[in-house]
Amino acid sequence: MASHRHILLINGPNLNLLGSREPQIYGSTTLHDIEQAAQTQASSLGLRLTTFQSNHEGAIIDRIHQAAGFSPSPPPGAAITTEADPGVGEEKVSAIIINPGAYTHTSVGIRDALLGTSIPFVEVHVSNVHAREAFRHHSYLSDKAVAVICGLGPFGYSAALEFVGRHMKF
Repeated sequence: MASHRHILLINGPNLNLLGSREPQIYGSTTLHDIEQAAQTQASSLGLRLTTFQSNHEGAIIDRIHQAAGFSPSPPPGAAITTEADPGVGEEKVSAIIINPGAYTHTSVGIRDALLGTSIPFVEVHVSNVHAREAFRHHSYLSDKAVAVICGLGPFGYSAALEFVGRHMKF
C-alpha cells in the first residue's frame, strides 16, 4: 500500500475534553488515546494519518483547505497578496475522517469547505446523535459524506479508518 494514501482526522469543538466531559455520554477514552490508536491502526493499513483538533470553525475550514493543497487564510489584519507562497498549501490528502462535534448541526462553512475541496469524507460521532436532543438530529454534512458512523463510542474512529483503508478507492 502506497504512502500517498494520506488521511486527515479532524476533531471539532470540545472533543479535546473527551475522557472528562460527560463520561456517561462520551466515555472515559481521551482524544489522545483515540489519536494514538488511530495512528497504530493507520500504520497497519499502510496509511499516513495526520490528526487535527480545533474549537474554532475557521481553523477547521482552513485545515480542510490545506488538505486539498490550498493556502490557509491570512491572519486578521494581514495583507493579502496574489503571489504564491512556496511550500504552503502543498499537502494533499486522500480522505478526511471528521467528527465536527457541535458544528455538525450549525456549520454551512465546514460543509462548503468539504464540498469545495472534493475530498471524500466520513462523518463520525462518539454518541448516537439520533438518541439525543432533537437539535442534534440534523447534520449539515451527512448527505454529502461517503459514510456516517455514530453511537459506537471511540470504536467509531476505528471503524471509519478501517472503512477508509480497506474500502475507499483513491
